[in-house]
Amino acid sequence: MSIKILSWNVNGIRSAWGKGLKELIQSKRYDILLFQEIKSDTVPVEINELGYYVFPYPAKRKGYSGVLSLSKAKPLKVIEGIGDPKFDDEGRVLTLEFDNMYIINSYFPNSQHGLTRLEFKMKFDEEIEGFLQGLRKQKPVIICGDFNVAHEEIDIARPKENENNAGFTPQEREWMTKFLSRGYIDTYRMFVKEGGHYSWWTYRFNARDKNIGWRIDYCVVSEELKKKIIKADILEEQKGSDHAPVVIELKG
Repeated sequence: MSIKILSWNVNGIRSAWGKGLKELIQSKRYDILLFQEIKSDTVPVEINELGYYVFPYPAKRKGYSGVLSLSKAKPLKVIEGIGDPKFDDEGRVLTLEFDNMYIINSYFPNSQHGLTRLEFKMKFDEEIEGFLQGLRKQKPVIICGDFNVAHEEIDIARPKENENNAGFTPQEREWMTKFLSRGYIDTYRMFVKEGGHYSWWTYRFNARDKNIGWRIDYCVVSEELKKKIIKADILEEQKGSDHAPVVIELKG
């Protein structure tokens, strides 16, 4: 028996709903579905009829940010946010607690053009790391979502052109290195070592067809779970958003 988890920045749940999202949920292939940037304080009514427990966590600001988690199994507990209103008001982190792990749905801030939100992003990085460390004292954690950072040069099609741009600043990349060094595993890199695989492409310049992309969506597990990971992948062919879903499978 295995557990299959899918994470996807849908860039608007209502937009993605008619572009493959509904069919993906209906397939029932995944035990846990984690969606980011839902941009809505409500979800399509049909979601409640597809056999999952449904946990939305929208932003207070309409049409912005927000996450949504679906689970076939009822969690022991649902934790909204990380305990800091300036981040929690944006609906960025939703945690499901199960018997043997926590599963965290996360949408990290974008540091924005001109790095106007870099300081905000770095503060979020620091606080979510502390939040995860607190959970991890109790049981292992899985955190999936849009981290809004391409960690290494291998994770971006044009690293030299993007030095110091949002999502590829030294500060963001250094945080990711430090975070992983604390005993967290980037599961995709357990299986795929080469470059050329991305999870986000700008809508401009025909970038997806040319595969000029960034790998900014991750499924990260605390190292206690490393031996349970069976598979990790990016569903690069799944359309419906400017992001592709990322998935992991682990032993139950």
